[in-house]
Amino acid sequence: MTSNDSADGRIAQTVRAHVRAQQAYAVPDATGFIKLDAMESPYALPDEVRAEVARAVAAAPLNRYPEGNLSALRALVRQAFGVPAEAGLLFGNGSDELIHLVIQACCEPGDTVLSPWPSFVYFDITARLSHARFVGVPLTAELGLDLPAMLAAIAQHRPKVVFLALPNNPTGGLWRDEDVQAILDAAPGLVVLDEAYQPFAGSTWMPRAADLPNAVVLRTVSKIGLAGLRFGYLAGPAAWTEQIDKVRPPYNLGVLVQAALHAVLPHKPLLDEQAARLRADRGPLAAALAALPGVRVHDSAANFLLVRFSGAKDANAVHLELKTRKILVKNFSSMHPLLSGCLRISIGAPDENAALLAALHDILST
Repeated sequence: MTSNDSADGRIAQTVRAHVRAQQAYAVPDATGFIKLDAMESPYALPDEVRAEVARAVAAAPLNRYPEGNLSALRALVRQAFGVPAEAGLLFGNGSDELIHLVIQACCEPGDTVLSPWPSFVYFDITARLSHARFVGVPLTAELGLDLPAMLAAIAQHRPKVVFLALPNNPTGGLWRDEDVQAILDAAPGLVVLDEAYQPFAGSTWMPRAADLPNAVVLRTVSKIGLAGLRFGYLAGPAAWTEQIDKVRPPYNLGVLVQAALHAVLPHKPLLDEQAARLRADRGPLAAALAALPGVRVHDSAANFLLVRFSGAKDANAVHLELKTRKILVKNFSSMHPLLSGCLRISIGAPDENAALLAALHDILST
């Protein structure tokens, strides 16, 4: 018996079956590519801000654990992002970690986590990894929120946690406030309002974060130019955040991330300006894509567009041909039947958008 045979047998007896069947999250090599697949900001920080960050990071005490008292960082985050003073505030290694902590804190094995579907895949992945049961409530044929179906599913499954992505990823839709309120009123447990793309949407629940009795607001800095920091924050009534904090790993926010945040967040207006540029470019890019043969662009309140291809070349072919032209986009055509034929395309800098359009014109014309 070889060592591999021995390992395979032990793995089959030890590792959970659905983990063995699951694919690891793959991040493609983007060297030399126009990167329009991950909803990052295409704009780098100005040199003077980068220099401030470099000085702050260089002075960080790498030989010590991070400080336990994050009051200064909390004050900075509250000021930069409009977090109410009365709201509890938790930090995570990206919003992904905070999603995991919410489910860990709330769900016993077999409890239900519920979300409109398709939505952010990590809601489903994290629920299953935490031994919870995930229920995805299908969107309408036009990729809108099916409120009657949501309310029926909540009544049937009594979920411990409901996730609402506002706007939704990967569709880009933004659910109406009155529909969200109806879900808040019906939910028996916690509702997580995931505002990862809020800087591009023009609406937010953050001002009410301290007052909503069964909801928290989840955000990340990844979409506004700081994806490399892996920093997320969760705001809500202190009674909720105190419970979720109990399952947070100690020192989950490293000294380098903290130092960089202290240096860059005073420059939040620069990040807001970059987000405004992406919002301004969203409409023209959507119109130019929609003018291509066999292309439909779904409405988006985010920094990406969901684009459906139904002409002579399907989404799989277009995805591969874009890749040969060194342009990365995300292929969702096999994730869910409602996304058949769909690619998700991040809004890039003007020259990146122009290169995308030229490539698609060539691909769809041949």
